[in-house]
Amino acid sequence: MPVLVMKFGGTSVANLDRIRRAAKRVAVEVAKGYDVIVIVSAMSGKTNELVGWVSETSPFFDAREYDAVVSSGENVTAGLMALTLQEMDIPARSWQGWQVPVQTTSAHAAARIEDIPPANIEAKFAEGMRVAVVAGFQGVSPEGRITTLGRGGSDTTAVAFAAAFEAERCDIYTDVDGVYTTDPRISDKARKLDRIAFEEMLELASLGAKVLQTRSVELAMRYNVRLRVLSSFEEQSDEAGTLVCDEEDVMENRPVSGIAYSRDEAKMTLVSVADRPGIAAAIFGPLSEAGVNVDMIIQNIAEDGRTDMTFSCPVDQVANAKKAMEGAKASGEINYHELIADTDVAKVSAVGIGMRSQSGVAATMFKTLSDEGINIKVIATSEIKISVLIDRKYMELAVQALHDAFELEKAD
Repeated sequence: MPVLVMKFGGTSVANLDRIRRAAKRVAVEVAKGYDVIVIVSAMSGKTNELVGWVSETSPFFDAREYDAVVSSGENVTAGLMALTLQEMDIPARSWQGWQVPVQTTSAHAAARIEDIPPANIEAKFAEGMRVAVVAGFQGVSPEGRITTLGRGGSDTTAVAFAAAFEAERCDIYTDVDGVYTTDPRISDKARKLDRIAFEEMLELASLGAKVLQTRSVELAMRYNVRLRVLSSFEEQSDEAGTLVCDEEDVMENRPVSGIAYSRDEAKMTLVSVADRPGIAAAIFGPLSEAGVNVDMIIQNIAEDGRTDMTFSCPVDQVANAKKAMEGAKASGEINYHELIADTDVAKVSAVGIGMRSQSGVAATMFKTLSDEGINIKVIATSEIKISVLIDRKYMELAVQALHDAFELEKAD
């Protein structure tokens, strides 16, 4: 039988009533003739509770035991979902990561999936099991220890299973009914997209959209897994939600598909750095080692052999960035006059595969922001993205104005 992967997030399985609702959706797909692999998250709020218990017990915890504790939330949900399906006379059983097995690296709390051998689950499907309920977010290391994939890892689990089992589709059930042109909480003109290209979704996810975990979209694009984002709380049809697919399957043809934002950004500037070969490596090497996620980078014109280097990073990584730069200065790797941190900025981005073939996007974006009196601090571009750093107080205004400027409320 064809295989379908269905993933239910924490809000979709937050209590027994919602688990029953999710089980009914699974039953519909079983009735259509699918063998179904259901990936479940922990009940809403449970992972945060477990993380809190670990931190309270051991401030400097063993990451292996951390994984053993926080992965238990998904195990509970998987067992309850399997029991619910069994009560509906659907042959189902739960699977923990090590039972599949979901083989991962040994990087506890941030493991990556290496392989998912399908033999064990396929054998049970052959024996009459119709639904395999798999605990998301977890796997097993080469050393035989439980691992977790990082927050949002259940999305990645679902896509990895869809790839491993060559599933017809991977449906991600969440608390939103699809991917929108921007955050509906900011713009009431935001429109749900019927389809979006993998590359666009990847950019939107990395730029602040919370619908899908970035790693899951990377996997889907690599293995050409058709993803569908749906709401757990609305009636469904075959055309419901948003399909994330190949560029060739996208119907709309416009330069910009969505406006993304990231509120918690910081702009850091190293003032008067020596302008010499290797200076960039001397700066960004220590930042990488300190785990600082650098995004936008600007180097000013050199004068008298000195230059300014500006970069952006998440605001909660500013302290690590400062420590890394101070350490590099103390060791003599770099020499700068001053390190200035602006922690009151936001990143706003326009994303669209149509930028490749249509000009004028940057001009429209910059003029729109200018007309609203919004000053641009930093600009970064890629083939399908333009991002700017602006004062955080103007973020919502910028998102609304750009959404209007590119007429994203209108369907093609």
